[in-house]
Amino acid sequence: MINTKPIKVRGKPVADGAVPAICTPLVGRTRDGVMAEIASVLPMQPDVIEWRVDFFGDIGDTKHVIDTARQLKQAAGGLPLLFTRRSSDEGGERIALAEPDVVELYQAVCRARCVDLIDYELSKSGEAFARLRAISREHAIAMVGSYHNFQSTPSEQALVAKLREAQRMGADVGKVAVMPRTAGDVLTLLAATCAASGSLDIPIITMSMGAYGSVSRMIGGVFGSALTFAVGNASSAPGQVPIEELRAVLDCVRRSTVTG
Repeated sequence: MINTKPIKVRGKPVADGAVPAICTPLVGRTRDGVMAEIASVLPMQPDVIEWRVDFFGDIGDTKHVIDTARQLKQAAGGLPLLFTRRSSDEGGERIALAEPDVVELYQAVCRARCVDLIDYELSKSGEAFARLRAISREHAIAMVGSYHNFQSTPSEQALVAKLREAQRMGADVGKVAVMPRTAGDVLTLLAATCAASGSLDIPIITMSMGAYGSVSRMIGGVFGSALTFAVGNASSAPGQVPIEELRAVLDCVRRSTVTG
């Protein structure tokens, strides 16, 4: 196994440095819904909880979002909480907020220090990304710079360039998620993962989506991906594997790839 860089939150490696760490998304529409989700997910022992706030019906109520994030963070009992608004352009839910309002929401969440990491897309304006990078750093919140393509898999060089862009823009973690049309596309994603992990200073998260891509969620850590996503209650992207099944596969892969 190559030297996969672990993700760090406030200086401490997630999952005590075990890679890939397992992240489980919450996709509830209401506060009661996401609180019920986290209660059912925690016994499955994920390493990170992601709140996909674009699913949240009250996303336009900043105070309600912050109060809910605080409750989630308390319930998580020390597990890192990742705050993500995935735009509809990159596979997320359609929301009523314009992008400047989304940026304001992220800023308010950072000021409240109610999450541990934020995810913001590289495709958005560089000025918005820089503003969120500055405020997240001020409040010791890690930032993921992400790129999602639900139509195809770009070339290995293009994927490495996206991850390099995340580093250049100051992200703590780079992420790419792409859709394969053939089994060969999954190999392209894994090759890009290996190349980027070996050449960048930041940890990376990579995955190929859909049925073909599910294997990348199981073996991506071998090639340098620091985190993988698994289903707790409900999937947030195509190809996610139930957490119990994924953990069993990861345990087997880790044992098989340990070198003496």
